[in-house]
Amino acid sequence: MTMPPHSHPVLRLKPKADARKIRHGAPWAWADDLVLDRRSRAIPAGALAVLEDAERQPLGLGVATIEAKIGLRLLDRDPAAVIDAAWLSARIAAALALRDRAFAAPFYRLIHAEGDGLPGLIVDRFGDTLVMQPNAIWLEDREEMLVSGLLAATGCSTLIKNGTGRARLAEGLPEVTAVLAGKAPEGPITVPMNGATYMADVMGGQKTGLFYDQRDNHAFAARLARGARVLDVFSHVGGFALACLAAGAESAVAVDGSEPALALAQDGAAAMGVVEKFTTRRGDAFTEMEALAAEGARFDLVICDPPAFAPGKTALEAGLRAYERVARLATALVAPGGILILCSCSHAADLSKFRAACLRGIGRASGDPRLIHTGFAGPDHPQHPALTETGYLKALVFRLMP
Repeated sequence: MTMPPHSHPVLRLKPKADARKIRHGAPWAWADDLVLDRRSRAIPAGALAVLEDAERQPLGLGVATIEAKIGLRLLDRDPAAVIDAAWLSARIAAALALRDRAFAAPFYRLIHAEGDGLPGLIVDRFGDTLVMQPNAIWLEDREEMLVSGLLAATGCSTLIKNGTGRARLAEGLPEVTAVLAGKAPEGPITVPMNGATYMADVMGGQKTGLFYDQRDNHAFAARLARGARVLDVFSHVGGFALACLAAGAESAVAVDGSEPALALAQDGAAAMGVVEKFTTRRGDAFTEMEALAAEGARFDLVICDPPAFAPGKTALEAGLRAYERVARLATALVAPGGILILCSCSHAADLSKFRAACLRGIGRASGDPRLIHTGFAGPDHPQHPALTETGYLKALVFRLMP
């Protein structure tokens, strides 16, 4: 195996592998597309390696994980790049510049993995506090540099590591939650967004404590909510419900299986001064929708934002059936002429498959839909055009004909 001047090992594509995809922007090389001999198999997971095509022309520098499905994640198109503190700081600065242009207040996703050129890294910002999810080995090895770079770029004083979730397990990394700088907040952090007030539990909540990805879809729903009766199913901390109340909804009901999440939603409603218009129902979302239908409840605006029913290809068919069921049950709760918003955060269920499942469900409930809007994540969740995973979020807004 030839070694370039920078002494990184080399991984080479097989002759039948399509190097053009990588030249045209794809940031991954599948392990099945790599020549795996004794020397390449000896490259430790997380080590830097140069990727070459079958003709030994360099394609870039990346992180080797050859025992995984993804054999190499590209970090830089320059095979001679130096992945040091300055390199990390430049990537962080570029990400921050976009957020500074897009948002007036420091509440957003700061780093969105490959979307910001930092594979495996998620960082959400809550004012003076950063919550980091390092989901790849190469990030663990550079944790100190990463922390320093994030704090220096943002001026934040607190940084929390949330090392939990499936992605870390897939990389063989331990689950850990730790305060790496500053001190843990004494309670939930107040987050202003779309005129509403949210409570983010950054230490014990789901993922980083709040989902920023739905911000623009919350805003669109709020435009339709003035004077409306609103039902927010799979509500978490009240995402759609509170945005709608801030925009003048008559009332909102939040349904979720998590008592702590609903308590945070209630606290947000209290902080906004709309608690008398806000009610919660804790329980399985499917069961609660069936119960509401049996009670004869109808709403002018129904939103369903479930967890990822199809997190991977193996779960796709079951996931699509679940989305169809959500659409069917939700349709029965929409008042004549009302609005139905159906969301998916499953990257395996692309937009066309998700839309087809929703339309099947609406049809089974005898709904007559008109699609009036399709929403995605906001600019703090930049999509990598070659990775469907970074464009996972879809929101379909239907008007059901009276």
